[in-house]
Amino acid sequence: MKIGVYPGTFDPITNGHVDLITRSLRLFDRVYVAVALNPQKHPVFDLDERVEMVRVATKDLPHVEVEPFHGLLVQFVRERGAHAIIRGLRAVSDFEFELQVALMNRNLDPSAETVFLMPSQEYIYLTSTIIKEVARLGGDLKDLLHPEIARRVAAKLRGRV
Repeated sequence: MKIGVYPGTFDPITNGHVDLITRSLRLFDRVYVAVALNPQKHPVFDLDERVEMVRVATKDLPHVEVEPFHGLLVQFVRERGAHAIIRGLRAVSDFEFELQVALMNRNLDPSAETVFLMPSQEYIYLTSTIIKEVARLGGDLKDLLHPEIARRVAAKLRGRV
């Protein structure tokens, strides 16, 4: 069984994230979505909320498991018996950072392979940061997030400027 791990903060999970998870299931028999604690990013939603939102957004995807994690990603990958770390690349600007992270992970664990996937064209511009700004300013989130996630984001962020 080929297992992949897709890590991220997912604050919130977007349709772009779900697109990558869905497409990664073509490559892996099972995908763990590892929701990172990552306090350096100052997430709007706490870890439990983010885990729950990822579960809602992926509930119809078979062979996807959602778990919180903190600490070293390579340790999480090793503990799950995974074969690769899945990362998304939206633009050239993402590549330098993602390359550094992939090389550090390989340095920490030489068996840690990273697979880079590009999102589908309709999601290439989406980031959680942009989503939160649109929500704060009262914009429409319906084509950007799962409907339940859009409701939660709007409820938390509407009017917060």
